[in-house]
Amino acid sequence: MSPVALITGASQGSGRAIARRFAKEGYDLVLAARQADRLNAVADELRSDDCQVLALSTDVSDPDQVQTLVDSAIERFSAVDVLVNNAGICLTGSFQHTTLQDWHSLFDTNLFGYVNTIHALLPHLLQRGHGAIVNLGSFGGKMPLPMMTAYCASKYAVTGLTQTLQFELEPHGIVVSLVHPGVINSDFLERAQFRGDATTADTSKARLTETLNANWVSQPDEIATAVWHAVRDRRPEIVVGLTAIATEAYRLAPGLVSWAMRSMS
Repeated sequence: MSPVALITGASQGSGRAIARRFAKEGYDLVLAARQADRLNAVADELRSDDCQVLALSTDVSDPDQVQTLVDSAIERFSAVDVLVNNAGICLTGSFQHTTLQDWHSLFDTNLFGYVNTIHALLPHLLQRGHGAIVNLGSFGGKMPLPMMTAYCASKYAVTGLTQTLQFELEPHGIVVSLVHPGVINSDFLERAQFRGDATTADTSKARLTETLNANWVSQPDEIATAVWHAVRDRRPEIVVGLTAIATEAYRLAPGLVSWAMRSMS
């Protein structure tokens, strides 16, 4: 029987690349995302005699939908070996232009989306006495980013969630890992949200568009490789690509890096 990976945010970008990597490694897949048409297209692409795929349209911010997802996965495959929490929202804007609804939306997906899947699947993993959970963080969960207060707060929360779960679940045979991408060159811009007056929002969007063309930006396959290595090698944390230089610089000299970022903004 093939091992099974449950992947959220699997309809495009990094989620799709992660699904492809786990299919290549011999896993059957449970794929979740809100957009059913795109999700089903990915499922159809990956289905084969060697890879069975269950695709369910799911809003991870809704605990009832997540419980249905997990119950359906266990009913179909009898077991889930790996959970990859990848679904997320990115929002750029100053605190004063970020509404309370924006904050709730970000945390409902970026944090509670992860909490909901872990809460639903954990009894199954504990009963089996083994498994892996990989949470997709961000370099914005290791260092502050200008004009991204709400986003960084949600990703710092993911860092705290993951690191604490590592203490709790390791004695039970469950590996919990954190993968920190930087900016990802995918269909990221399609989903990014910008807040502020028209000029500020347009400037932020133009900067991000320019950044996506830089040669240091991560590719979805790099994220997929990092997630696979986290599971295969039981690694607690991976910072992807050149982003590791920035996060390490901030760890060693936070004042200097903060000054440099303020100078560039």
